[in-house]
Amino acid sequence: MSHWGGGGAGYAGEVNENTNTTEFADDLQLALKLADAADEVSLGRFQALDLVIETKPDRTPVTDADKAVERAIRAGLEVARPGDSILGEEYGGEGEDAHAHRQWIIDPIDGTENFLRGVPIWGTLIALVVDGVPVVGVASSPALKKRWWASTGGGAWMIDRTGPQADAAHTGPAPQRLAVSKVADVAGASFSYNSFQGWDEAGRLDDLTRLNRAAWRTRAYGEMWAYMLLAEGLLDAVGEFDLKAYDVAALIPIVREAGGAFTSLDGGDALWAGDALATNGLLQEALVEFLKS
Repeated sequence: MSHWGGGGAGYAGEVNENTNTTEFADDLQLALKLADAADEVSLGRFQALDLVIETKPDRTPVTDADKAVERAIRAGLEVARPGDSILGEEYGGEGEDAHAHRQWIIDPIDGTENFLRGVPIWGTLIALVVDGVPVVGVASSPALKKRWWASTGGGAWMIDRTGPQADAAHTGPAPQRLAVSKVADVAGASFSYNSFQGWDEAGRLDDLTRLNRAAWRTRAYGEMWAYMLLAEGLLDAVGEFDLKAYDVAALIPIVREAGGAFTSLDGGDALWAGDALATNGLLQEALVEFLKS
């Protein structure tokens, strides 16, 4: 049974023909169904009084929900895509040098610190990477009642269950196509730096200070949510350090299909870079040069 109503169909059943027409249509539909299953697990454990919290070797927290969500997604993939490789935050898998043709990359709960504190800004990230390029991305945030997704060539989309919009059959909110903003200068840009500590540990506080002075508005919205605000056109740029492939793989196609750009901070490939700069595209070159100067 789904937490989201609509006859228990979850989000996967609400992706219509206009949002799922690319060569990766079946993979996108699978990712959405896996996200439905993940939402059931994560939302059922959110704010649970008996939540089990452990500390991993890298000193970051992990909950029983993180592990249960990843197990649920892996189980679904092992049945539906037995020949594909899997990389997940909690149970590992093949890394950058594996050269897998098709690889699913999973962050079961992006924003574990928020999750364990009861803050609703967290979500499950599911991506398909083909020959090193993220081609399908789903970011599902059940506590915010929103989901974002994209596949290469199919646009970026969102369902928002907090609003009154409904589709023609009146079975729930209609998918909304996403588009980034048109802000073309840094002075007019709203920028999310996501973590002051991350910029500090990278030795880049001077850059962040310059950005704070140069941009119209800077805030640390945090986690995957900042990138989704960018894809919705509500932010203009996001920059972040201390990232793994599972933090960004699902976000890359969503931002790009919304018309934005997603690179490393120096303008290179972002998937394995360890840092990211995502913008509305119009600001990408200027911000890369700004951060190099």
